Amino acid sequence: MSDNTKQFRWIVVLKENLEILFADRSDVFVAGDLLWYAVEGHPEIRVAPDAMVVLGRAKGDRGSYKQWQEDNIAPQVVFEILSPGNTVLEMSRKLLFYQRYGVLEYYVFDPDRLNLAGYIRAEGNGLEEIAQMQGWVSPLLGIRFELMKDDLTVYRPDGARFLTSVERHERAEQEYQRAEQEYQRAELERQRADTAEDEVRRLTARLEELGVDSGLG
Repeated sequence: MSDNTKQFRWIVVLKENLEILFADRSDVFVAGDLLWYAVEGHPEIRVAPDAMVVLGRAKGDRGSYKQWQEDNIAPQVVFEILSPGNTVLEMSRKLLFYQRYGVLEYYVFDPDRLNLAGYIRAEGNGLEEIAQMQGWVSPLLGIRFELMKDDLTVYRPDGARFLTSVERHERAEQEYQRAEQEYQRAELERQRADTAEDEVRRLTARLEELGVDSGLG
């Protein structure tokens, strides 16, 4: 579980935005803080990534991710968000676990120090550290990482950035307000058009009463 609000916020942002990114894919499973058991009969061989993406597995609720029940497909991409409580030994063990049990991309972000590290599986080898994370694009997810002076920004393949739930709500409110304003403008124009049409009918009727051919009939 998260140790503080900053770590929890980042876990939620990653997990929720990754789910949104793959919302139209029924064969992509995304989870946060879910125990992954790698080997049947060995419950001690487990880890709970802060966020993970499994390509090729169906969406749905799970009590844990038991790899032998998932066509033996390991999570391909995992994320860890550091907190002051994480130790070097703990993170070293996680790196070894992910390397041993098939992770293809591994990202570690320290929100306090604004330090982002990434590892990618080299062909025929284990996980190797990515030399330059600034502007790095995940080969499997297509997301891009940009380290700013005061924060990390993650971008979707379409260029939109990962948003918090509050930011998504604010954008939805803005879109609703814009749509409401457009509707009100259209309604006002319709009312004006109806009023003008009524006035034309009234004038036409009056001219006909006077025996004048309005030419509008």
